[in-house]
Amino acid sequence: MEEQTTPVRPQHKFSVDRLQRYLSVKSLVSNNDTVTVRQYSFGQSNPTFLIQTPSNSYVLRKKPSGELLPGAHKVDREYRVQKALFSAGFPVPQPLLHCTDAEVIGTDFYLMEHVKGRIFRDLRLPGVRAAERTALYVAAVEVLAKLHSLDLASLNLEGYGKGPGYCKRQARVIAVLDWELSTTGQPLADLAYFLMPKYWPKNLNIVSTMGSLKGIEGIPSVDDLISIYCQCRGIPSALPGMNFYLALSDFKMAGIAQGIYARHLMGNASAPNAAQFGHCVEPLAQYALQLAQSSVTGPTEDTLFLQTAKGQTVLQQVKDFMRQYVLPAQQEVAEYYSKHTQSPQRWHTPQIIEDLKVRAREAGLWNLFLPAVSGLSQLDYAYIAEETGRCLFAPEVFNCQAPDTGNMEVLHMFGSEEQKKTWLEPLLKGEIRSCFCMTEPDVASSDATNMECTLHRDEDHYVINGKKWWSSGAGNPKCKVAIVMCRSGSKGGGKRHGQHSMILVPMDTAGVKLVRPLTVFGQDDAIHGGHFEVHFENVRVPSANIILGEGRGFEIAQGRLGPGRLHHCMRAVGAAELALELLCLRATTRSTFGKKLYQHEVVAHWIAECRLMIEQARLLTLQAAHALDTVGSRAARKQIAMIKVAAARMACKVVDIAIQIYGGAGVSGDVPLAQLYSYLRTLRIADGPDEVHLSSIAGLELRDQLKKAQAKL
Repeated sequence: MEEQTTPVRPQHKFSVDRLQRYLSVKSLVSNNDTVTVRQYSFGQSNPTFLIQTPSNSYVLRKKPSGELLPGAHKVDREYRVQKALFSAGFPVPQPLLHCTDAEVIGTDFYLMEHVKGRIFRDLRLPGVRAAERTALYVAAVEVLAKLHSLDLASLNLEGYGKGPGYCKRQARVIAVLDWELSTTGQPLADLAYFLMPKYWPKNLNIVSTMGSLKGIEGIPSVDDLISIYCQCRGIPSALPGMNFYLALSDFKMAGIAQGIYARHLMGNASAPNAAQFGHCVEPLAQYALQLAQSSVTGPTEDTLFLQTAKGQTVLQQVKDFMRQYVLPAQQEVAEYYSKHTQSPQRWHTPQIIEDLKVRAREAGLWNLFLPAVSGLSQLDYAYIAEETGRCLFAPEVFNCQAPDTGNMEVLHMFGSEEQKKTWLEPLLKGEIRSCFCMTEPDVASSDATNMECTLHRDEDHYVINGKKWWSSGAGNPKCKVAIVMCRSGSKGGGKRHGQHSMILVPMDTAGVKLVRPLTVFGQDDAIHGGHFEVHFENVRVPSANIILGEGRGFEIAQGRLGPGRLHHCMRAVGAAELALELLCLRATTRSTFGKKLYQHEVVAHWIAECRLMIEQARLLTLQAAHALDTVGSRAARKQIAMIKVAAARMACKVVDIAIQIYGGAGVSGDVPLAQLYSYLRTLRIADGPDEVHLSSIAGLELRDQLKKAQAKL
C-alpha cells in the first residue's frame, strides 16, 4: 500500500490533531493512538488519504480546498450512495461517517473502511496473465450488471438522481463534470463508458494508465462483454444506438480531462500528473464527433491510426495547395532544369518554386515536419509527407525537404542556444539551406563506424580533415552550413559508437571544397541541389560549433534518422500512389492484341499486387509514426528499420511495373517514372542499405522473442 501513497502534498495538508480529536469522539481512534496520514498518489477528483493507527486503517475522502467549480466535489453524494449500496450487499467499502464541519480539517469529508486488495489503475492490466485478464474483465462487467439490477426504491435512492433524461441532460451541460457526479436513468451510458477504451484507436492515449485496449491478449471482445452484461441483467443482447452512448462517454471524458487540467492551473489538483490531461481534450472530443457521425457495431479499425483534428485540417490544406499550385507548376520547373542542364544556373532554385514557398508560408503550411513548431504529431505529418511524395520538389515548397529537415531536428534537439540562433532560426525561416556530410568515398560507409574524417581540438578551435560524398543539397547557393560527422576519438580505444562527433561547418570556411557533383543513373539531381563530393582540408571552426559534445555523434544520428527515415518512407508511399495512378491510366487507354491492357490477366494482377503492396507499406509506416509519437525514436527503431526496407522496396516494385506498362515511354523523360525510379532505388541505399536494416530487425526480433519466452516461464 505504501507504494501507492505519498506524503500529503502541501496544498492538501490539514490538522491531524483536530482530525484525531474528532475521530476519538466518534470512538474510531483513541486519544493515545499515533495517527499517521498519507495521500493516495492517484485520482484526479477528491483528494483521498490513508489514515492509520496501530490497530486500524481507514480511507478519508475530502473536498479540495480553494475555489471549486459549482456543483462539483459533492462528497455527501458519494457517502449517501456508498452507504445505500453497502446495505444491499454490493461490494463497496463500509462507509463510517460523514462530517460537514469544516472546522475539523477545512472541508467536508467522509470516512470509510480500508479494504485490502489489488487496485488495477491501468486498463490494459500489464503484468497479468491473459487468462486472469479475461476473468477480471468478466468480473467487472458482471458487477456493473449487478449494479444496474438494484432497485432504487428499496435502497431509498429514488431522489438521488434526476432519473429519466440522463443523456439529454448531459448533452446540455456546459460546466465540467467529474466522476462523483453519478446519477440514475441510463445504464447504457455506464456500459458505454466501461467499453469506451475498447473502441479507441491505438494512438489515442489519455495518460500512461489509460489508452486503447485493442489487441491486448486476454481482454474479452466487445461482443463478449455485452453478452455477459445482458445475460446478467436478463435483457436482450441487441443494444441500439451504442455509437451515441460511446460518443457521449468520450465527450464526457473530454470534459473530465479539461476539469482536471483546470484544477492543475488553479493549483488544487488531486494528483501530480494533472497537467497531462490538457493534451487529451481535443483528441477525445474529435474522436467522439467521429463516433457520433458513424454507426458503430464494434471497434472501428479504420481509425487505427487517427490524425488529430489539426492534422486532418492541415492535410486537407496541403492537398488543396498541391492541387491548385504545386502540381500545375511541374511543367515550368521541368523546363527550367532542361534549359539550364549544362549551366551553373541549374543549382539555383527556380523562381516559381521560390514564389510557391512564399505562398505556402503565408498560408501557414511551413515547417510541418517539426512537432515543436507545427503542433503536429509524427502520425499527422506522415499523411502529409505521403501527399508531398507525389511531386519531387513539393517538400521544398513547405520547407520540409531533406536533408534540411534532419539538420533542423538535430539543432532543435541537441543544439546550443547560440547554434539555434545562428543556424536553426534562418533554416526554419527558409533563408538558408544546409547539407549533411556523413558518407565517405574511401571506406564502406554502410558500417558508419568506419568513417575516417578526423576532428581534433586546437585550443579554442577544431580542425577537420577528410573526404565526404553524397552530400545532398551542397550545390545550392543558399547552402550555408554543413553538419559533418567526424572521428574524434582513437580508433583503437573506447566504444565503437563513442568515437565520432558532429560539428557545424559554415560552407564558406577556408578549406571546404566542393569537388564534384555525383550523378544518379547519369543525372546530377540538380533539383535537390545535387549530391556532392566535399573535401575538408585543415578546416578550422570554433569549438562552440561542436554539437552536444565530443563522442556524441551516433547518439545524435539516432535522433536524426528516426523521423527522417519516416518522412522518406511516407514520401515513397506517395510516389508509389502516383505511379499506380499512371499505370492504371495507361492500362485503360492502351490496347494490345485486340483488348485493353488491363484486360490482360497479367496486367490486372499487377494492378492488384501494387494496391496490396502500397496498403501494407502505408500501414507499416503509420505504425512506425505512431511508435515515434508514443515511445520515442530508440524504442521504435525496429519499426523504423522495417519501414526503411519495406517502403523503398515496395515503391521500386510499383514504379518498375508502371515502367513496364509504359514500355519505351516509361524510361524516357516524357513521364516521371524514370526519375521516380532513380529516386526510389537510391533510397534503398541512402540512410543505410537494406541489408544493414535487415540485420538490425533480426537482432531486435530475436531479443523480443527471448523476452516473450522468459515472460512465460
